[in-house]
Amino acid sequence: MHLWASIAGIVLIFVILMDAFETVVLPRRIKRHFRIASLFYKNTWGFWTRVGRHIKSANRREGFLAYFGPLSLIVLMGFWALGLILGFACVQFGLGEHLTLVNERITFGKVIYLSGETFFTLGYGDITPNNAAARALAVMEAGMGFAFLGVVIGYLPVIYNSFAAREVEISLLDARAGSPPSATEFLGRLGCCPDQTVLDDIFRDWERWCADLLTSQISYPVLSFFRSQHSNQSWLSALTVMLDVTSLVMTGVEGIHPDQAKLTFAMARHAVVDLSQVVNAQYSPHDVDRLPAEDRHRLKTELAWRGVTLTAVNSDKADAPDRLAELRDVYEPYLHALSRRLLMTLPPWIHKNRVKDNWQGGPWDRAIQARALEHPGRPVEDHF
Repeated sequence: MHLWASIAGIVLIFVILMDAFETVVLPRRIKRHFRIASLFYKNTWGFWTRVGRHIKSANRREGFLAYFGPLSLIVLMGFWALGLILGFACVQFGLGEHLTLVNERITFGKVIYLSGETFFTLGYGDITPNNAAARALAVMEAGMGFAFLGVVIGYLPVIYNSFAAREVEISLLDARAGSPPSATEFLGRLGCCPDQTVLDDIFRDWERWCADLLTSQISYPVLSFFRSQHSNQSWLSALTVMLDVTSLVMTGVEGIHPDQAKLTFAMARHAVVDLSQVVNAQYSPHDVDRLPAEDRHRLKTELAWRGVTLTAVNSDKADAPDRLAELRDVYEPYLHALSRRLLMTLPPWIHKNRVKDNWQGGPWDRAIQARALEHPGRPVEDHF
């Protein structure tokens, strides 16, 4: 019986260490189906989203969902620690008798206590191993406890640095594409720029952002569950808008060369395909069309009013809708799958109503406007 306990403990320690290595250290996606971290996120995220769907307010729901990413990271690390403590306890239990200061009977519960105080290096000394193998195992477990603390100290800053780097471009998108962003706003504000290099530089920045997004969230999949700082922004919205904008430019926009747009589109499509597999998103043939015929007409009219003329690549206007539909078919199913899996709303191609950008709103705006109405002729400097 004790022998089987030791074997089970060794297997558990190996599985926990392998899972922690693949999650924290190995910078690539693991395709094996049985993984502790994958099972953990599959079940806990499913429960979390079921609770979140019952929250009626969109802002409160986003706030609730935002807790999951950081909290799951802490809980997963605690789960690994408990698994290692249990595994070492099983091995210690199989190695034979231990000594206690008060000569109490050694039970499996006391061996778990010994494993816990050894792992966290408490060193009370009330229970001690009494053979060479058990003592060596205790030293090994204490060393692993120090290593685990080092992983926690080193892993969390890397996660938050990656998160901060991701959010910079998302915040910059606010003034360029609205809140939430849309392809129409992006092209309407920047697409008619007379200097082609300005738009190419923006596309080039977003190409690199998509590459950084892909590499960071493959290396650290938990980042996919981290929500942005504002409820009407997300990494999925930003990725969607880049795919929408570049597909429009590739379809044809008068005065804009599509060369850099093609590169950005390729990188963004690569990211959306791979990240849908990272979070185990599922395809559905029943997704709603994001750009029905009525919105296509509104989009073209809105852009024309703002100085952006949609054309066809080969100067054949009849080709434009078909070309755009072909491009959308290669990325929109993945976007819908990610949206369902992560409970993130996809941005529209064109807003039905005018909405303020995040930078245009503030908690004191109404009070400031009311004060200005009370003193209509007051000089500007008196307000400071």
